[in-house]
Amino acid sequence: MKEPRSLAVVVAHPDDDAYGCAGSIALHENDPGFRFCLVLATDGGAGEIAEGVPTTAAELGAWRRRESANAWRAHGRIPDRHEWLDYADGRVHEVDFEELVGKILDILLQERPQVVATFGPDGITGHRDHIAVGKATDEAFARARATPGPGLRRLVHGALRASTFERWNLRRHQEGLAPWDPAVEYHLRPVPDEWIDIEVDTSPVADRIVAGLLEHKSQLDVLVGPNMDERRWARMASRESSVLAWPGRPPGSPLLTDLFQGL
Repeated sequence: MKEPRSLAVVVAHPDDDAYGCAGSIALHENDPGFRFCLVLATDGGAGEIAEGVPTTAAELGAWRRRESANAWRAHGRIPDRHEWLDYADGRVHEVDFEELVGKILDILLQERPQVVATFGPDGITGHRDHIAVGKATDEAFARARATPGPGLRRLVHGALRASTFERWNLRRHQEGLAPWDPAVEYHLRPVPDEWIDIEVDTSPVADRIVAGLLEHKSQLDVLVGPNMDERRWARMASRESSVLAWPGRPPGSPLLTDLFQGL
């Protein structure tokens, strides 16, 4: 008898979770026994505040916690477990590594999800908090697997295809915007197309991904940028790409088309 499908998403900030796996969650929400655990290292209290959002720097963390809950309600699949590690935004990379690993390890051992999703070494944007959370999750996953039990079958890193990055940058150039520079922190960082192991068609649920993203109102200036509309955003959300951090995909084997394929 197969284990019910389960997923743990471990990221740094509210809104990091709104892309990357949100489509896969929607695609599997009706699977028997499906469970979704969300772990956020920080409430994002040091982030920007979009114009017109009625909050202050002192209250932004609490505001973004509410945005996170609202986003998953708008998406339509509320996490079964929504865990906050309560670290200071922008300071996660300064946290003692063993402490961070230990907190994530405790959750992974309690949940024993089939799939764990986090950031790769590039943090997608080079954000130091992203990189710290990804590195700690990788280590926690390895340690959790050493304890016998179910789950923990796959570790994936969210990733941006180089070909997609180039297409987006071309569009930015055409619109008179500065291109993304992978050498600059907070700018997008692509990985070579051949590194991608999982490519999920999320076009049937792209509107739900966008609905969730739109609830992160305080961060819309960062998330959306100029010249973006919901239709274009939905096109950008129509696929999710990941790298298999563990176990690796056998050389020459086809791309997986689902986070749980083959489990």
